Amino acid sequence: MSLEDQIKIISEDFEKATPETIIDILNQIKPHFKSSLISEYLQGKIQKIHDSKDDQEKKNQCKALLPYFDWYLQGL
Repeated sequence: MSLEDQIKIISEDFEKATPETIIDILNQIKPHFKSSLISEYLQGKIQKIHDSKDDQEKKNQCKALLPYFDWYLQGL
């Protein structure tokens, strides 16, 4: 399954996606950004999710990063 397909599936049914799956996709998207500042910012957000102990908090933090999916689908 392509990265684009995975993003579309998660975007359509976010509640079924695990934070680990979302983080994996974000890590695949990260190298595609033209600005290293954006990639570094995203890495910091990903690390914050990794550090969180609460699953609901992880899910909330992942939801805040969904615009990165949209940017990727629109061609960055």
